Amino acid sequence: MNYRQMKSVIEGLLFAAGDEGLDVKQIAEVVEMQPQAVSGLLKEMTEDFHREERGVQIVEIAGAYQLTTLPAHAPYFERLAQSPTRSSLSQAALETLAIVAYKQPLTRIEVEEIRGVKADRALQTLVAKNLIMEVGRADAVGRPILYGTTKSFLDYFGLAGLQELPEAALFQNPDDLEEETRMLFEKLDNHQQLTIDDVERNG
Repeated sequence: MNYRQMKSVIEGLLFAAGDEGLDVKQIAEVVEMQPQAVSGLLKEMTEDFHREERGVQIVEIAGAYQLTTLPAHAPYFERLAQSPTRSSLSQAALETLAIVAYKQPLTRIEVEEIRGVKADRALQTLVAKNLIMEVGRADAVGRPILYGTTKSFLDYFGLAGLQELPEAALFQNPDDLEEETRMLFEKLDNHQQLTIDDVERNG
């Protein structure tokens, strides 16, 4: 495999790692190269991305490398995330949001253990829509991010606090996760509608 192909592999690894990133040693072990050679490739890739004016960049945070968007593009991401409506959320995002709401704080890996599939994209979508956020770091190898819901999540569903979440059998039977998620959000929608009706009556 030549250097161009190896750069492509490393880019894919960084994408798959999401916001937790990978350090040089982890990448070196996966691609079976010396850490020094991997460091050189990462430096070249960082320069390549900048020179080619790519829509993502490689950054190093606390020793881990990750793919991130460009700060200059923030206004466009804000437009994309303006409305956190249900219709704009995929089933994967809804399931992930339900898991975070009931199990918070928890890491990406813990979400994936419950869902049984990758959750990178869903978590990124929910963070972009300000429905979940980073609330800390787990005391584990790599210090993975802990996620929790935001005030916007509570505001959107008309909840005073997490204690008002409807009781759910979620997580008791992972095979029924999709159906139980649908029922949960129907309950939340009903709660939101009741809150709006109360306000109108009392107004």
